[in-house]
Amino acid sequence: MTAFYDRQYDLLLSTNIIESGLDIPSANTLIVHRADMFGLAQLYQLRGRIGRSKIRAYAYLTLPPGRLLSATAEKRLNVMQTLDTLGAGFTLASHDMDIRGAGNLLGEEQSGHIREVGIELYQQMLEEAVAAARSGGAEAPEAAEAFTPQISIGTPVMIPEAYVADLNVRLGLYRRLSTLVDRSEIESFAAELIDRFGSLPDEVENLLQIVAIKRLCRDAGVDKVDAGPKGAVVSFYKDRFARPESLVQFISRRSNRIKLRPDHKLVYQQAWHDPAARVRGVRQLMDELAKLAA
Repeated sequence: MTAFYDRQYDLLLSTNIIESGLDIPSANTLIVHRADMFGLAQLYQLRGRIGRSKIRAYAYLTLPPGRLLSATAEKRLNVMQTLDTLGAGFTLASHDMDIRGAGNLLGEEQSGHIREVGIELYQQMLEEAVAAARSGGAEAPEAAEAFTPQISIGTPVMIPEAYVADLNVRLGLYRRLSTLVDRSEIESFAAELIDRFGSLPDEVENLLQIVAIKRLCRDAGVDKVDAGPKGAVVSFYKDRFARPESLVQFISRRSNRIKLRPDHKLVYQQAWHDPAARVRGVRQLMDELAKLAA
């Protein structure tokens, strides 16, 4: 590397380790072998190893002869061609999230920038930090009882690119979703989507349902819901329910379907082979538990 930097060699053959911030102003040409095997962020960093002075630079991304690009790989290359301005890193991160997916948007297992997928959890943490600072370090009562329900129903929940093509618009819609509180707001949001983009696809329908379920979970004190084709398992926050006597009566009335396990988890047995029916069933169950807890 030192010899190449000192111009003792005109050619450097290397692995992708050179993406880690090497600065060689004299390097003006880069050839990436099998560019389809790299991710968008990797290609962006590799391309950044050249053109680091006033000399015009060239980056060649190669493929095996006759090999067809996948739709994802082609999208990466198209993004690479557009990211040629200073400060394009955040735009790249947004496109990378859009290509690879945002992870679990509404649960605790999140990935990506707060503006993209984690705005709700970020706001919650920020509110807790501000409340603690104002109280001199003591945790506020509201913050102490705040929690983020984790919902796993096994259905796709997202705003597809085919439905809303513009990335920034989709990110804005995700941020607005995190602020919806009651049923009327969710219905108004759905009506706006239909008016702007057309009929709701299944993924968006599921997303709106999950937002509603999450609000009901908070009202019911439900920390986690795992649902599948045969029913659901419900975990309560800190293994407590606001009105235990109402819950006992609720279980007694439906003893053939509902059981309370020794680990304080509620088991609801129901055949939900259709994902849409599963979402509706979980929402109905959470609605009943929320009414019991009120």
